[in-house]
Amino acid sequence: MASKYIYMTPKGLKKLEEELEHLRSVKRREIAQRLHEATGEGGELEENAAYEVAKMEQAFLEGRIMEIEVRLARALLIEPSGPTDVAQISSTVVIQEDGCEPEVYMIVGAAEANPRENFISYESPLGQALLNHHAGDEVLVKAPAGERRVRIIKVN
Repeated sequence: MASKYIYMTPKGLKKLEEELEHLRSVKRREIAQRLHEATGEGGELEENAAYEVAKMEQAFLEGRIMEIEVRLARALLIEPSGPTDVAQISSTVVIQEDGCEPEVYMIVGAAEANPRENFISYESPLGQALLNHHAGDEVLVKAPAGERRVRIIKVN
């Protein structure tokens, strides 16, 4: 069973709140304007391509707004607590594999995870391996692609 909470950092929560505000205030207005313009083109609405596109955009927008509202209702803010030299949710961790360049990751909740931007979920294999470890520790990451060892260089 999934957790009823969605763990988020203060930065992730703020970003989601800003997106919701933008969708409600700016995007809704833009789509309403397009719908208004499309209905002014005359003809049957069923045959009006601009109207159909705007209605689809409106449906997508309302779905995204509902998704964000649910996430925010279930959000549990994760504030750093305890020793700052121990990897935890919201920590920035510098790691290095032998023979590779150091990599920097921030450990976040699953809703904020974006590996391309180096935000990893605490639920991911790497996130789980790093949690509760210190700079200087070597950890084993058990990923679907196989196991690898990384050394923690720094924890902020």
